[in-house]
This record gives sequence, structure tokens and C-alpha cells, in this order.
Amino acid sequence: MSQTHFPSKDYPEDVHVIHNNNRTILLVGTAHISQESVALVQEVIQQERPDGVCIELDEKRYQALTEKKKWQALDLKQIIKDKQLSTLMINLLMASYQKKLGKQLGVKPGAELLAAAKFAKEQNIPITLCDRDVRITLRRAWKSTSLFKKGYLLTTLFASLFDKTEISEEKLAELKQKDVLSELMGEMGEILPNVKKVLIDERDIYLSEKIKATTGNRLVAVVGAGHVAGIQKLFAIDNRKMLDEISTIPPISKGWKIAGWSFPLLIIGSIIAIGLQKGGADAGSNLLYWILANGIPSAIGGILALAHPLTIIGAFVAAPITSLTPVIGAGYVAAFIQVMMNPPLVREFETVGDDMGTIFGWWKNKLLRVFLVFLLTGIGSSLGTYIGGYEIIKNLIH
Repeated sequence: MSQTHFPSKDYPEDVHVIHNNNRTILLVGTAHISQESVALVQEVIQQERPDGVCIELDEKRYQALTEKKKWQALDLKQIIKDKQLSTLMINLLMASYQKKLGKQLGVKPGAELLAAAKFAKEQNIPITLCDRDVRITLRRAWKSTSLFKKGYLLTTLFASLFDKTEISEEKLAELKQKDVLSELMGEMGEILPNVKKVLIDERDIYLSEKIKATTGNRLVAVVGAGHVAGIQKLFAIDNRKMLDEISTIPPISKGWKIAGWSFPLLIIGSIIAIGLQKGGADAGSNLLYWILANGIPSAIGGILALAHPLTIIGAFVAAPITSLTPVIGAGYVAAFIQVMMNPPLVREFETVGDDMGTIFGWWKNKLLRVFLVFLLTGIGSSLGTYIGGYEIIKNLIH
């Protein structure tokens, strides 16, 4: 006959009990910037002596919290080659948002997750990292968001960095009871439902399945408070078949691929048609217009970012070419050159969270300047593409 386990003592309302056959899971809902959460997870683990401790971390985030020299292993050039620079930037923006709140609360973001892992290891209790790879989460969120809403998301995150409003004592007390990032995403849920779906709902499924798959009859699971209700609701549902689907990055649809190549083919075809109709001189002047219309705004973007001179030249040369292919953008080319010419120092990776919160910091910190190069040269190239395309098609029609 199966035995039902119960908690060994009464805990605060942040600790939720799930009974699953003969297993007991103590689900500890935490705020990622709360000293009370740090103390609570240690108390529950020490009191319960569970068979295992499940933690809302993936391998990358765990390494980021435990390895002081984590930035030295970051290959920025490879990140750019893999076209994950925007993913890294959003990850840093969200981490900086947490860090800013954490300073006011006097605790390092994620301290309770790190404390759970450290304390469990000290007690020789196995730990399981139950969260989805943060890179997959962010890339799925980015791909699921329209261009307009991408802008809204970035604007919201940037605005949160420069907001110097001191948080009231009442708000601080409220934040201590919540998973701050989950709360932020919940507030944006109505405007950005796809982002909330990826960051919260999909991870609720992933976390619940990984907790269920953890060995042991008595477990402690430490997760952000924003995930507790979802995990409780999903625990009795078998969602194992969904893991593969939500653990992959959706490929670009055929429609987007066709659309991505349609505009370059239209521009090239228009220049050829102008040459056939009006002669090589007209075709040449339109080609020159395309080069200047793309190259100049992209180079100006590099200048505004205070990029290396070779980066500015590279942006000018790359923009007219990359605008004719959806494979890579001028921003990535310029960012790669910038990293080669003016690589960020290790200490700049370590201070990036603080530097993000000041306007001057974006130009002073070499890593943030890479982001500026990426954004401003890419915006310049996009602007030039539409200006050049409009002029060429207008010349073809008239």
C-alpha cells in the first residue's frame, strides 16, 4: 500500500504541497530578489532532508551564478556568427532589470536558487536543474513576436533600466512575495501574449515535467512564485510529448523565406530591367544610388555608435550587399568587425549590468558599444534599403 508523505512542519504560504501517488513534492515559490526566499529554501531543505532538490535553473544560468570567471568563456564572435547577439542583449537587459531591483532589496538576483543548490550539495542531496535552456527560451520568444512588438518589448526593457524612481516600502514588501520577471511578463501578457506564452506558460510545462521525472519519493522544488500556479495545475497532466516541441527553435516558415528573397530579387530585377529599357548608364546610376542609399545611413549608424573606423567602413561596404540577402544583416557584419577591432574587456562584461543603466555607459562599455553598433548600423541599413528600393522602382515605372 502506498504511503502518503506530509511536510514535517507548517511552512509559510509560499510552500505548496503536491501529492503524486506515493510521492510528495514541496513546491517553494520564491522571489528572485528576496532575502526571505534565501532563508526559506534553506529551512525547507534542512527540515525535510528530501531525496532530491529541483531548481528553476538551466545549465547556462547555473554556471553564470556559480562561476566567477564565466565571462572569460564567452565567445562573442561565435555568438555573432550564430546570429544570437539580440538574444544575448535581451538576456542582459532582463538580468540588469533584476539586478537593479535586487540592489534596493539588498540581495543578489537568483540568490535563493544558488542557495538551494549550494545547501543541497552540502547535505549530499542530489540537485536537478529543471528549467529549459535560457537561449532556447529567449529565441523562441523573439521568433514568436512581431516586428512592432519586438520594438515594444525592447522599449519597455530599456525604459525600465533608466527609471530612477525609488521603490516605496509597500512595493518592496510586495516584490518580496513575487517572482519579479514573471510579474513583469504577466503585466505585459495582454499586449505580448506570445512572449508570456513562451516565458511563462511553456516553462510551466517544462518545469512540471522535469520535476515529475526527478528520482525520489520526497522532493523539494524551488521555482519563481510566478510559476507555482501553473505547475500545480499541470502536475496531474502528462505533457511529456510536448517537451520536444517546446525545446526547439521554430524554423523560418516558407512564406517568410519567400518574402525574404522577394525584395532582393525585385531590386536586382528592376536594375536589370532599367538597363534593358534605358541603357547601361541609367542602370549604373541606379546601382550607385542603391550603394549610397544603403551604405551612408549604415555608416552614420556606426559613427553614432563611436565604432572603430574600420567598422564604419565595413558597415558602408556591407549594407548594400547584405540588403540583397536575408541570410545576414549589416548589423551583424559591423558588430563582428567591431569585436575584432575593439574587443570588450573581461571587467566590462562584469559591469555591463550597471553600465546599462546610464546613457554614457552604453558608449563607455565596449560590449554595450557592440550592441549599439549592431542596432544603429542595422537600422541605418534598413532605412537605406527602403529609400533605395523606392527610388529604383520609381525609376523603373517612369
